Amino acid sequence: WIEDPANNCEYPVIVKAAMGGGGKGMRVVYKEEDLVPAFESASSEALAAFGDGSVFIERFVDRPRHIEVQIIGDGTGNVVHLWERDCSVQ
Repeated sequence: WIEDPANNCEYPVIVKAAMGGGGKGMRVVYKEEDLVPAFESASSEALAAFGDGSVFIERFVDRPRHIEVQIIGDGTGNVVHLWERDCSVQ
């Protein structure tokens, strides 16, 4: 998958457990030769922690920000936004 040019994937990537959370079953991969060991390690940890070894791969973004915008409407066309808030620290 990752070697297929049609996927336009570049390193670094992150291997993530499909089930669960809390950082378990996650591995950041910076170079191709580390992909298979990271995949196997993340899958094994996910299986032990969540009973499911399924993992997926996505592009890794270093220090991402999570921004939310709240919008309120009254159902008659009146809509306002309450600006944005940075929820990255949650």
